[in-house]
Amino acid sequence: MPFLSLRPVHEGLTEPILRSIKDLMETGAFTNGPAVAEFEQAFARYCGRTHCVGVSSGLDALRLALIASGLERGDRVLVPAQTFVATFEAVTQSGGIPVPVDVSEEDYNLDPAAVAVAVDERTRFMVPVHLYGQLADMNALDGIARRNEIVIVEDAAQAHGARRDGWGVGGGKAAAFSFYPGKNLGAIGDAGALVTDDARLADTATALREHGQIAKYCHAYEGWTARLDTIQAIVLLHKLPLLDAWNDERRSIAAAYSDLLRGVGDLRLPSVAPRSEPVWHLYVVRTGRRDDLAAFLRDRGIQTGVHYPDPPPFVPPYAHLGYPRGSFPVAEALAAEALSLPIFPGMTEAQIVSVTSAIAAFYSRA
Repeated sequence: MPFLSLRPVHEGLTEPILRSIKDLMETGAFTNGPAVAEFEQAFARYCGRTHCVGVSSGLDALRLALIASGLERGDRVLVPAQTFVATFEAVTQSGGIPVPVDVSEEDYNLDPAAVAVAVDERTRFMVPVHLYGQLADMNALDGIARRNEIVIVEDAAQAHGARRDGWGVGGGKAAAFSFYPGKNLGAIGDAGALVTDDARLADTATALREHGQIAKYCHAYEGWTARLDTIQAIVLLHKLPLLDAWNDERRSIAAAYSDLLRGVGDLRLPSVAPRSEPVWHLYVVRTGRRDDLAAFLRDRGIQTGVHYPDPPPFVPPYAHLGYPRGSFPVAEALAAEALSLPIFPGMTEAQIVSVTSAIAAFYSRA
């Protein structure tokens, strides 16, 4: 039982994708080919935003979104204390200072109450991370941001298609996506994009992704090589029309897990905030016996995942920030107790039952 299988989502797509790549080989438009602009337009429409800028990874998307939004060296940026390390990397690589804030027990995203306390006169940006595929409480966070003139740039790497309280992803200044192969919308290599309604921001990010050029050999900024590869754009164009159906499958799997695991052992099942429509990039349970349960399942051929075992404020590159253990109680408990169960489109009912039965057997034996 794999933790993730990409085979089901590629069934029926392999031949059409290969035909499109063969056409690309004949045209030779390998860099900035027509498929890039076509995907950008399609993904902007999907997100309900005016502009999309395709880039080479989710990290590039977030870093360029921050820089294009006006982040300056030394700006303080509020980030969740529990997230993938790329959130912190994007801030520091943009010249900002990450200010970790504890997450909420309700949705594991930025806790608005903790954010309100963390804001000071030097705070200029906030990066909500829509962890595991559930949107953060953007209504509350947006209110704090507006009162304090803080720019919101969303890390939506796990939230393609998620909604909450009338918000879609990208309701802030900009939102950054990853299309790493295992994401809800995945390429066949590294890829990313940012979406925004701000034309100037989009133009700046477009220049930054290609050596800061605003026209050929006219370099207005110091930039990067961070273009979206044409082959990845082709793959994403084939997959995008199927994203909503895949997200619906994830919702069905999550609902089955929640039904079959309710009341089992000490498991704490994920909660869904009111008026939230998660896309279940991950289905994460919490248990005080995480490592024992994972080993038990592994011995029975069931793969699980641990996302993320050490909060970024405590990993070596960010130890200089000076936060001692115990600074972020919810984030630290989540890191110690979280276990991700298999979830992917194409997962069968028999596979779901095999996972939940094995978990029940673990606690029965205990």
